[in-house]
Amino acid sequence: MTAFERIYAVIRDVPEGMVTTYGTVARLAGNPRWARVVGYALHALRGNAHTTAVPWWRVLNRHGELCDTDRPDGDSLQQRKLEAEGIELEPNCTVDLKKYGWFTQ
Repeated sequence: MTAFERIYAVIRDVPEGMVTTYGTVARLAGNPRWARVVGYALHALRGNAHTTAVPWWRVLNRHGELCDTDRPDGDSLQQRKLEAEGIELEPNCTVDLKKYGWFTQ
């Protein structure tokens, strides 16, 4: 199994209505130093963001910040997907990891 496959397998396990961090995915995929690799794996899904079976929108940075909030058109697909799962965002577009975090403690 490749590193990306291991990362995607972990992300598929994140329950609906929960989020996790790049670092947590890296640790659960077998290497706590792979946080950046997790980012590369998620970036590789970009063309399939609407159709992939990997729930990429549930992965946030260590501060609970979304990754696509700086889009010039102001449209955040990640925010819409999280809100559709019942996850409440703070006014600064962050998610409370204590409330919604999966294996983040």
